[in-house]
Amino acid sequence: MNAPVPPSQFQRRPLSVRMATPRGFCAGVDRAIQIVERAIEKYGAPVYVRHEIVHNRHVVDRLKGLGAVFVKELDECPDDRPVVFSAHGVPKSVPATARSREMLFLDATCPLVSKVHVEAERNFAAGRHVILIGHAGHPEVVGTMGQLPAGAISLVETVEDAEGFQRPGDQPLAYATQTTLSVDDTAEILAALKRRFPELPDPHKEDICYATTNRQEAVKRLGDGCGLVLVVGSKNSSNSARLVDVALKAGAGDARLVDDAGDLDWSWFDGVETVGLTAGASAPEPLVQGVIDALRTRFDVTVTEDDGARETVTFKLPRALTT
Repeated sequence: MNAPVPPSQFQRRPLSVRMATPRGFCAGVDRAIQIVERAIEKYGAPVYVRHEIVHNRHVVDRLKGLGAVFVKELDECPDDRPVVFSAHGVPKSVPATARSREMLFLDATCPLVSKVHVEAERNFAAGRHVILIGHAGHPEVVGTMGQLPAGAISLVETVEDAEGFQRPGDQPLAYATQTTLSVDDTAEILAALKRRFPELPDPHKEDICYATTNRQEAVKRLGDGCGLVLVVGSKNSSNSARLVDVALKAGAGDARLVDDAGDLDWSWFDGVETVGLTAGASAPEPLVQGVIDALRTRFDVTVTEDDGARETVTFKLPRALTT
């Protein structure tokens, strides 16, 4: 006779898991993390990091274990240890202060954020007032606004803000965007601005970065085919939070942001046959695999990989770490 089947196997129902492609780390995040790792290798611990290098708790905790010390401001750093500026970018006053203190500093600002800074400075030099579409208080927004003198940039967060914006005097206008916004939401805000200010020029290049756009498009493809979409990422990660919004707008029955498998609530899966799974640009792939492993303890899981954009972008490390 055949051996009896363990009761637990009777309880497992099928669950289809669709993996979004692309997901997880982008080139800017990978570069920033490498900068901290290599700085520790080259200069020894501790290496100070101004703000979280990227918005992911697991990444930050791992780097702490290697010898990184995360601080809010430069005044918490000693003069004789290296300091790394986060991937989100910093106001101009920060490197100026570091130079005045003769500190060794490494700038891990994502090159695509740096591009936004350059565009803002170019428009300011041309006499234009810059409208920045973004979220107040986000480090990237603080860094971009800090590239220009006070009053040279106006922050617009919503369509309502766009409708209420008043041009300073008779200045011509330009605009820029935070790189991690919802593509669709930004288009709505921009449409409102252009309706009021038809002369507003198009950006030199799209500010919302390729990785943000690709991850949002991948989540849209999951769309209404999924009863639940799980986004792996930390709560303070703007691009991860936007993926939840995009999934819901695309027709997912539900969408949740989870830091890791420990955040899963099994009641979310009641009546769900297909789960979409993705990760924000600052979330490591092992966290995604950890979610799949957790699902397999409860369900008979079938995993399929969605087709999506293949990313080949890489960014160079600072010369100080490669010579």
